[in-house]
Amino acid sequence: MKRILRKQKGFTLTEILIALAIVAIMGTVVTLSLLGNTDKANLQKLKSDLGTIEMALQNYKLDNGYYPTTDQGLRALIEKPTTNPVPQNYPRNGYLGSRAIPTDPWKREYIYMQPGRNHDYDLYTLGADGRPGGEGENMDISPWNVHEANFNRDNQ
Repeated sequence: MKRILRKQKGFTLTEILIALAIVAIMGTVVTLSLLGNTDKANLQKLKSDLGTIEMALQNYKLDNGYYPTTDQGLRALIEKPTTNPVPQNYPRNGYLGSRAIPTDPWKREYIYMQPGRNHDYDLYTLGADGRPGGEGENMDISPWNVHEANFNRDNQ
């Protein structure tokens, strides 16, 4: 029995520490690589959502002659409003083709106001920090400035 126990070897403390260091380095590389992809995915989702909502708003206006009011909000794109002005040409499945209004990449509702400050309506997100202003992923992003959005952490 003593001979069997002597032949069995375990890992030394040095080997365990080396293995942990390798795992930590690999974890860091994977995390850093995923952060860049997350930023790209967030920006792509943002562009897609704003384009989809903007197209739905344009279709709403084409059908009814006006945009939904601020009070009716983006909900008017998925449910026929019951407050004035009630749209007369509302499609059975709404304008977004789903029963949900998209949320921004940070899981907050897009902000909609009609009339807008500089356009027929304002549609935007407050960015990652949820506060007005900011730069990079924290900037207020709308269909009119989405091309300026830069979520690349290296450039901030």
